[in-house]
Amino acid sequence: MTKRRKRNGGGFSTLTSCISTTMVLILLGTVVFFVTVGHNFSRSLRENFTVEVLLDDSIGNRDLVQLQKELRTKPYVRNVHYISKERGTREMAKALESGPDEFLGYSPIPAEFELFLKAEYANLDSLKLYEPDLRRHKGVTDIIYPKDAMNFVNYIIPLTGTVMLTVALLLTFVSFSLINNTIRMSVYARRFTIHTMKLVGAKWNFIRRPFMIRAFWIGFTAALIADGLIAGGIYALLQLDVYVSTLVTPAVMGITLGSVVVCGLFLTLLCAFFSVNRHLRMSASDVYLK
Repeated sequence: MTKRRKRNGGGFSTLTSCISTTMVLILLGTVVFFVTVGHNFSRSLRENFTVEVLLDDSIGNRDLVQLQKELRTKPYVRNVHYISKERGTREMAKALESGPDEFLGYSPIPAEFELFLKAEYANLDSLKLYEPDLRRHKGVTDIIYPKDAMNFVNYIIPLTGTVMLTVALLLTFVSFSLINNTIRMSVYARRFTIHTMKLVGAKWNFIRRPFMIRAFWIGFTAALIADGLIAGGIYALLQLDVYVSTLVTPAVMGITLGSVVVCGLFLTLLCAFFSVNRHLRMSASDVYLK
């Protein structure tokens, strides 16, 4: 009867430890997911910024082709789109519901190249460096880019990233504290067993081994459950918004689910190691007093 009661108590302790660890890992995985998605979102915003290279009407086809080839070789250019004067005029007429040549007698819309920048170059500091290089090309009359939008993104993205990183660090600390308390209570319940094994001359590694194995399986099981719930939540989110699917890349899924497994195993093993060591260092009087 006593053995059965102890076994049931141990099973209940393991179950509660697993549930507690799972809840903490879900929170941690959720923060990692939003941090990685936020990084992809900021990258997507930057890559959608366009630099309009306006062209002179007198530029010849040969110079046009040569300029396009040169622009494609620039290290800061991700893609180049050419918009002819006629196409630009049609798009303006469609937007205004009347063509500018109807009241001006001619179209003031120039031909242009739209440059889609690489994310790391899509900021005002970088633009100041490569704008003179663009202006020196033959046939280029002006360079236009969204300064206000770039200013806003360059301000709000680092601020948001700092806030998310702070939250992630705080949550990591809280996660460690919660898992540590859970493991400590589990080890505390078997403090007399640890002391008895010390008295019969068992080595610390031998005493510590079953606790480390138990902590490993708690962390591994909790991580698998947390990953399953997080993956289900991400799948539901993808069904609600198609745009999110462009941000949730395989890398995001790998980092999110992988970080849950790594943190689950690392935190539970680390907490078990220090908790057992704490009881191993206790004297007999400390064991019976606490």
